[in-house]
Amino acid sequence: MAARVLLRRRVAAPFMAATLVGGALIPSVALAEAPSHDHFSRKPIYDDYETFLSPKTATTPVPSPASETIPPALPSPSLTSEQVHKPHGPTPTDRLAVEIGKARLFLYRYAVATEDAINGTIDSAFHLERSFTSTVASLAPPRESGEQLMPGLVYVLVASMAGSIVTRNRNVLVRASVPLALGVGAGWLLLPVTMTNISDLLWRYEKRFPALADAHLQTRQSIQDAWRFARVHVDVGKTYVDDKVGGARDLVEGWVKKGK
Repeated sequence: MAARVLLRRRVAAPFMAATLVGGALIPSVALAEAPSHDHFSRKPIYDDYETFLSPKTATTPVPSPASETIPPALPSPSLTSEQVHKPHGPTPTDRLAVEIGKARLFLYRYAVATEDAINGTIDSAFHLERSFTSTVASLAPPRESGEQLMPGLVYVLVASMAGSIVTRNRNVLVRASVPLALGVGAGWLLLPVTMTNISDLLWRYEKRFPALADAHLQTRQSIQDAWRFARVHVDVGKTYVDDKVGGARDLVEGWVKKGK
């Protein structure tokens, strides 16, 4: 039994030494098995997984850097300054937008001009109405004057009709001037305040025409001079008549005294 044990130890020792030496001196090449691509064909858990995989990288093999199949890098074409800064013309849409803008501006200006014209017409109509009402109101006599229009206007109308009746068989000039003169005279006699207001209004309108205003002033001045001259002659005649009447009375009184 002891011999068997010793024999086994002696045989096993050289065998183990030979195995260790052979493994150290003769290296073996271990080929690793390529991983299967089955896991790429499986459905991923996330839906966005396929977006991270480029189709080119998934189907086209990537050559190694030492491989001769890599194509040489193509030189990038150089862009000229004319191509980079080449201006682009307006598109049909831009031209259409410009024309639409011009049409809108034209319509806007036309609408504004029409609105301004209408507003100006309405303002002028309101101004005319206000001026007419204020003018008519200014012709009326104030209350403190005590002048009444209604009976005075009736009397003025009656005086004008009387003048027309008196001159019905005369010429056209007399038939036109006499009723007017009688009406104006009755107006100044019966409605002095109203006639003063009317004359002031007529004078304001006459000032717009200098020639007419000058003629009016000259006519008025000549009438005033004639009236003054007439009054002076009336006063002189009255004084003369008074003197004559006084002298005749003194003479008669003297005769009466002598007769006694």
